[in-house]
Amino acid sequence: MNTTAIFEPIGHESLSDAVVAQIEDLIASGILKQGRKLPSERDLAETLRVSRPKLREALAVLEQRGLVTTQHGEGTFVAALTGSAMLPALLALYERHEPAFFDYLEYRREQEGFAAQLAARRATRADKERITEILAEDERAWREKDQLASREADFALHAAIVDASQNATLIHMMASIYELTRQGVFYNRDFLKTIDGTGKLLMEQHRELGLAVIEGNEERAVKAAHDHIDFVEESFKLGIERRRREAMAEKRRLLSDPKPGSHP
Repeated sequence: MNTTAIFEPIGHESLSDAVVAQIEDLIASGILKQGRKLPSERDLAETLRVSRPKLREALAVLEQRGLVTTQHGEGTFVAALTGSAMLPALLALYERHEPAFFDYLEYRREQEGFAAQLAARRATRADKERITEILAEDERAWREKDQLASREADFALHAAIVDASQNATLIHMMASIYELTRQGVFYNRDFLKTIDGTGKLLMEQHRELGLAVIEGNEERAVKAAHDHIDFVEESFKLGIERRRREAMAEKRRLLSDPKPGSHP
């Protein structure tokens, strides 16, 4: 991605205040998300058409406000704005406490349905083009059995639909939630294969969701989002049940196996 493309030249009368205002607007709207690296000082100054000293003034103000951080030798990054959705101790508890997963799914089901509804209503041409490209990549990854690319397309599609909602709060909050999913805190995609061994059903669900948004069908988009999360929940339940049955079967096998030297 060419990050400089999202910035606009600054008028001579505006200078550092206008730089601050433009970057703040990009962050507030969810275009620049936490962790995103800004262009180099030289490239950004040239794009904004301001001097490098004025740009440094603006970045200093943004850093003072906690919106960006500068890492020596690495560059300037958008700061962690929403923080972690949960503290490490709670995350660890959730990993050990499977019922908490269903609360997570309940939250995601409603938020993603809401995001899909807004996206179907508000998606721009650029949003629709992005979703179309992701759907094509998702299908390619499925055909070629590229698990890594399929996983990335999954995350990209959900993020693109949330972005298309044009709701800044939703964009920032769901970015934090998706990061937990990316880290495998709640579940991994292997659970989904409990029902869908080939991954085709998952790919088709993504396609239905994406097309509903592209076509602007709000009711269909909400249903597709809900159906997808319902599928995840069902897969998770079946995965738990399968593990339970396998554990019980293994215990029965251990009891039935004769010990060395024993008589049947």
